Amino acid sequence: MILNVRQGKRMKIEKYALGSLGTNCYLVENEETKELVIIDPAICPDYMISYVKRIGYEPKAILLTHGHFDHVEGWTKEFDIPVYIYKDEAAILRDPALNLSSMFGTSYAYEKVTCLSDGEKLVLAGYTFEVIHTPGHTSGGCCYYVKDEEVLFSGDTLFCRSVGRSDFPTGSASVLEPLLRL
Repeated sequence: MILNVRQGKRMKIEKYALGSLGTNCYLVENEETKELVIIDPAICPDYMISYVKRIGYEPKAILLTHGHFDHVEGWTKEFDIPVYIYKDEAAILRDPALNLSSMFGTSYAYEKVTCLSDGEKLVLAGYTFEVIHTPGHTSGGCCYYVKDEEVLFSGDTLFCRSVGRSDFPTGSASVLEPLLRL
């Protein structure tokens, strides 16, 4: 179910709440280049795959804001595209206890990722995504900022009037707390 569509200068953003935890997944579409980037691809229902194939846009990459299983589970089997994550988060993807999948009975591990660093910039689908390391929800969490479109994809680091949980492995309330004062 689509929750929100935002039209930027050139960027079209479609937000979906997917999976049993209602994970926010974003399709970032460039209507000029007919390319898209998938951010935090939760469990991917068939209608999402059908939608992407129907619109005919070429998926260019998957960006993960952190390694919890509910942000990773979908899409990688359907599209052979690069998957990016902040460098400190790769170990979480490989460990079902750290990525929390073992708590939900799936024991999911994923290793095929390209690791990113703070400040690194990726040009994907005609947009420049800047990596901003934002530990707290997890030690290697990150946000993706698209300056030209004035858009920040924050994953579970920052919500409207709230921050993400910090009681899971590698989380830190003391790191997240200052964000509440912004």
